[in-house]
Amino acid sequence: MVLQLSDEWKQAIDGAIADGAPIVVACVDASGQPLLSFRGSTQVHGDDQLAIWVRNPDGGILRHVQTNPHIALMYRNPATRLSFQLHGRATRVTDAALRQLVYDRSPEVERNADPEVKGVALLVDLDRAIQRGAVVMSRD
Repeated sequence: MVLQLSDEWKQAIDGAIADGAPIVVACVDASGQPLLSFRGSTQVHGDDQLAIWVRNPDGGILRHVQTNPHIALMYRNPATRLSFQLHGRATRVTDAALRQLVYDRSPEVERNADPEVKGVALLVDLDRAIQRGAVVMSRD
């Protein structure tokens, strides 16, 4: 059960916004309350890592992952009947070249919403993948 995203899942994640199935991300605030948001910029960054462009540098997700880096992501496309959850740890990107890469790889609609490139990139190291209620992959 080594955690390595399949080509099918990679294509689904990278095409989520275009397919009308944006990724839902969950994090937890300082008081322990869960927060959900759609993240159309979610993209594959490796076999076991994702990246997210966060347009608002003062947004809640950035504050919350500083205190609790654990996040969950959900993909669901009713047209293809593919769905899965991913759990991992998010960190803010500090490297300028990597930050720019995440922005550049974001869907055009997301880049158009942040033309001055004021946002922040997050990397998500994946720890486990769940499908149909069962863990199907996990980090060793």
